Amino acid sequence: MTSRRTTRRDVEDPPVGRQRAPTAGSRVRSDRGTVETRQGTQANHANASGGSRDRSQPALQMAVLQQFRELFRLSQRHFQRIEARCGVSGAQLWALSELDRQPGLTISELARCLSVHLSTSSNLLDKLEKQRLVRRERRGSDQRVVRVYVTAAGTKLLTRAPKPAEGLIPDALSRMQPLALGSLQRDLATLLTLVAGRSARAAMKPLAEP
Repeated sequence: MTSRRTTRRDVEDPPVGRQRAPTAGSRVRSDRGTVETRQGTQANHANASGGSRDRSQPALQMAVLQQFRELFRLSQRHFQRIEARCGVSGAQLWALSELDRQPGLTISELARCLSVHLSTSSNLLDKLEKQRLVRRERRGSDQRVVRVYVTAAGTKLLTRAPKPAEGLIPDALSRMQPLALGSLQRDLATLLTLVAGRSARAAMKPLAEP
């Protein structure tokens, strides 16, 4: 039985079937190459997704703008139908419907129902009273308190008025789920921070009033 002498070449180039254990240097080079390849792939994905977002941003802006346009146009059209059929503004009809639903409201209570300034509520009632659609009364021991009631003419007007009496936007908001309504409020608040010349007073004016 002969023994095989190990030569220098056997050490440098091991025979088939025998694998040379990787050195520490080769492992470092291999790991570095894997990390660099992975980082390059991630960077490519990030650039691709960023480019996609950049391309979709203008389209998304236009889609949201169109939604605002549709909402306001539908609301304006509804107010126009109210004026044509009833001879009152959309805000006056909303005030009349609140007084019909809650007879005997004070001016300040009506202002809270409509989310408007006290002066705006008073002006709406003045216009309704001129058309004999509401009447003011002092009842009870405190004669300083003035309460407002719908007249027979006001009730008749409400029966032929286009619905919803409060307007399309308040009606739609009242029918939204709480979570969706909260999300919408936060998103609109963010939008308003970016609007130049915003006015807190404008928030207390009815949409149907100039």
